[in-house]
Amino acid sequence: MILMTILLAGVQAQVADYPYVPVPFSQVQVDDEFWAPRIETNRTVTIPFAFRKNEETGRMDNFRIAAGLMKGTYQGKRYNDTDVYKVIEGAAYSLRQHPDPNLEKYVDGLIEIIAKAQEPDGYLYTTRTCDPNHPAPGAGPTRWSLLAVSHEMYNVGHMYEATVAYFQASGKRELLDVAIENADLLDRTFGPGPGQRAGTPGHQEVEIGLVKLYRVTGGKKYLRLAQYFLDVRGRIEGFMPHYPADSPWSVYNDPVQVQAHKPILEQDEAVGHAVRAAYMFSGIADVAALTGNETYVKAIDRLWDDVVGRKIYITGGIGALHSHESFGKAYELPNLTAYNETCAAIGNVLWNHRLFLLHGDAKYLDVLERTAYNGLISGVSLSGDLFFYPNPLSSDGEFRFNQGSTERSPWFEVACCPGNVARFLPSFPGYIYACRGDTLYVNLFVAGRGKVDLAGREVTVRQQTRYPWEGLIRIVLEPDANREFTVAIRIPGWARDEAMPGGLYRFLDRNDTQPTLKINGDETTLNISDGFMLVRRTWTGGDTIELNLPMPVRRIVADERVQADRGRVALQRGPLVYCAEWCDQPGKRASNLLLPDDVPL
Repeated sequence: MILMTILLAGVQAQVADYPYVPVPFSQVQVDDEFWAPRIETNRTVTIPFAFRKNEETGRMDNFRIAAGLMKGTYQGKRYNDTDVYKVIEGAAYSLRQHPDPNLEKYVDGLIEIIAKAQEPDGYLYTTRTCDPNHPAPGAGPTRWSLLAVSHEMYNVGHMYEATVAYFQASGKRELLDVAIENADLLDRTFGPGPGQRAGTPGHQEVEIGLVKLYRVTGGKKYLRLAQYFLDVRGRIEGFMPHYPADSPWSVYNDPVQVQAHKPILEQDEAVGHAVRAAYMFSGIADVAALTGNETYVKAIDRLWDDVVGRKIYITGGIGALHSHESFGKAYELPNLTAYNETCAAIGNVLWNHRLFLLHGDAKYLDVLERTAYNGLISGVSLSGDLFFYPNPLSSDGEFRFNQGSTERSPWFEVACCPGNVARFLPSFPGYIYACRGDTLYVNLFVAGRGKVDLAGREVTVRQQTRYPWEGLIRIVLEPDANREFTVAIRIPGWARDEAMPGGLYRFLDRNDTQPTLKINGDETTLNISDGFMLVRRTWTGGDTIELNLPMPVRRIVADERVQADRGRVALQRGPLVYCAEWCDQPGKRASNLLLPDDVPL
């Protein structure tokens, strides 16, 4: 039952959206030394490897059983369907940039099976379809009977994201039709109307997927449903299960774990499972942008202040506690037992990018960049087939976590992180540029080329740089004709003597060498607004901006209230945080290193 009647105002006609518009990844080609090899390895190794693991571990067989194509029983966890969906999404992004008939044929075959696994009314959840009487633990005895735990909506949320990506990449709509039938079922089932159920997902994600489905179909009911799931969160009586106190599932008795302890507009502290939270914050931002809901914006701004001011690691990782993959208390940031799930880092990037698109402030990109280079990319090996689930900040060589150890692993029983990496990397070029009106925003420094629609006119922008290894960035502009517009270039916080927004970390030393910016060889005074250097002029083909960001090695210390970091220092150069690895040190030891404050680096 609902504690109070919630009247969900109808979503207005789409007159609002993010004021800052990202340049799509499909219009940006990356050819740098850092990201390009990783994206190519993701295409040639990680995506095929993840598909193969989905086959070997029975994840695809679950769909075949549900489709009646083979006999057997459901294998694995109740959320294993998502591992297939996420890799399909990554494959779609990859196909958009690199057509591959063999990969496309394989994905088409998977989609055909997924379509057959869908029940006639649109329901898609293979653990129940395979055996309605004995679904995987946590699925609940009947449909929607255990939403706090079942992942029924989490699964299809990832399916919606894969759907939109594959439709945009291929133009084929078989998976889109599956998604529409499923989303229509959700819309008929949940809501404030007569005969509808009160409900919201225990693991957020469907909100993001519904918004993407709305964008590609124009169906306003999907946006309304996303807002409904957010609005009723924390308002549903009897939402949480009641497991015995000695049960490993007892964490789900606590609504804090799934951010259902308060309505979202009353939440001012990031709590509970970090991945759930980051997905929810991203969904709130999406709905806020598309509905013009300022109360939503204020809510996620408060939560961002809490995270960056009290609950984020120097690597950009979030989710300090291994026990429940959750945020700790304010300033509770242990190093040896830090969890920092790879999926949480990806969620942190998604959230901060959306906040930039809402506000246009570079501080969100500073957090995004820090997370991408340090807390996220650590989750996959250079070979592309080994993964970290947690990313602790220190190790004594002992196994601690149920989803990882001191070395990367080829797969996990809970394999959310490999699939998330597979879909994030090919989408990365979409974070580099954005536009608002006739202003081009250069958000990240990555060598390559982008084609930008700037106020209805085309501008080609090229970056030449060895960033993050060097701080020299050349930006060459090629407008379709001589024209006046603004180029906004992010000057990273670390280059402006700000270790991280929020004040949780600070540089211990001063850097007297300041960034410089030249236009066609002439030095220009840096006038920075919201972290961007704004240059407005009439641009002609071949005009060049040269930004030089000094990269000395800097010492960073944490707020004294972070007990685990007292007396400790982190080292950073440019956007990269150093790791002291035992194998590089004399005597094969790293945990006993001392670094006096006055020793030159």
